[in-house]
Amino acid sequence: MAVINHFIVPGIIGGIFLYGICRGVNTFDAFLAGAREGLSTVVSIVPALICLLTAVAMFKASGALDVLSWVLSPLAGAMGLPREVLPLALLRPISGSGAMVLFNDILATYGPDSFIGRVASVMEGSTETTFYTIAVYYGAIGVKQTKHTLPSALSADLAGIIMSAVAVRLFLGM
Repeated sequence: MAVINHFIVPGIIGGIFLYGICRGVNTFDAFLAGAREGLSTVVSIVPALICLLTAVAMFKASGALDVLSWVLSPLAGAMGLPREVLPLALLRPISGSGAMVLFNDILATYGPDSFIGRVASVMEGSTETTFYTIAVYYGAIGVKQTKHTLPSALSADLAGIIMSAVAVRLFLGM
């Protein structure tokens, strides 16, 4: 079974090329056209990504993340969220890689089977990197108005953050 797994992706790629050849498509030219289109998409996305990554780095380096976590800790406590997951909750909608670093730190400090570790795990899996996703996808297609998208997506993130502690308590009895 393990040997078959090594051939799945090459088999799919080979099958696509064979299908194109059988249909009379010049697969090399089609590949080049797709690569050209992909590069133009990258060029349109890069400015938004540079801006987003710079803002995240400034947010973390300035100490604003720690101050905001401290300010919100009473509210989080009232909602049943551990104070230790607040930095993750604040950074997750902005940066997936930054949130992953915080997530790994939480697991290393508190353990994956602790209440804090489990809340962080559920939160990591049930929220989205909203600003990154909007920047990439909307930047790729040139959408400038995010009037309804941003509030809707942030509401879903907030629900995921709050419900992570509720779900851990409800389903795992912690």
